[in-house]
Amino acid sequence: MDREIAIQIQGLKKEYRLGVISGGTLQRDIQSFWARLRKKEDPNSKVGSKNYGKNEKFTALDGIDLTIYKGERLGIIGKNGAGKSTLLKIISRITSPTEGTIGINGRVSSMLEVGTGFHGELTGRENIYLNGAILGMSKAEVDSKIDKIIEFSEIGQFIDTPVKRYSSGMYVKLAFSVAAHLDSEIMIMDEVLAVGDMAFQKKCLDKMGDVSREENRTILYVSHNMETIRRLCDRCVVLDKGKLIFDGDVEDAIKTYSEN
Repeated sequence: MDREIAIQIQGLKKEYRLGVISGGTLQRDIQSFWARLRKKEDPNSKVGSKNYGKNEKFTALDGIDLTIYKGERLGIIGKNGAGKSTLLKIISRITSPTEGTIGINGRVSSMLEVGTGFHGELTGRENIYLNGAILGMSKAEVDSKIDKIIEFSEIGQFIDTPVKRYSSGMYVKLAFSVAAHLDSEIMIMDEVLAVGDMAFQKKCLDKMGDVSREENRTILYVSHNMETIRRLCDRCVVLDKGKLIFDGDVEDAIKTYSEN
């Protein structure tokens, strides 16, 4: 019997135009602009960083073709800058591709950065309901799961505190618990789990394995920790400079990554 496809990616390409949008203050932007006019070194650039010219392009993903099946636990590995996070952001609909198509069969819950999807002024409890609403769940559906979410998160004492007061570890615990217990068919986990303590990381990996096997959820997991990749994933892909260079067995993928 043919396996049901969860995510279908064809010819996916993502380009960024560099040197156009600034993330600094007005004062720093003026300093950088004045330095460029005088052809001097940018006083605000980091040591060893490359200075990109205006309108110069950077290809983060370059022609990715990938089919992910329902219930798979897919590891995505590669060096920093390989395109892993960009791929997850496109699947999560945070950013759009430059070229190519992506088809998604199911609702997606994701953990890409600490605090993503949370409103700082709302309490932990209120953010649970907010995330449920984003996934299209009713209040009654969230009500039926909220006790399990709070218990798993281990932060029940602070659940009615605004999340802007949470530590990064508390953010991760609540965010993972929400992603794991609410009704989504596809779970996306970036390296963010590394922020939590070892015991909670183990608990998260066990939970992801359980929901994949018992609820047939699809898991996409990015990590530089090869032991967690081995423990969780049943398939693995390797990205290098925006290209997919391996797709298959976990141990073979790790070997390719190590030798590349």
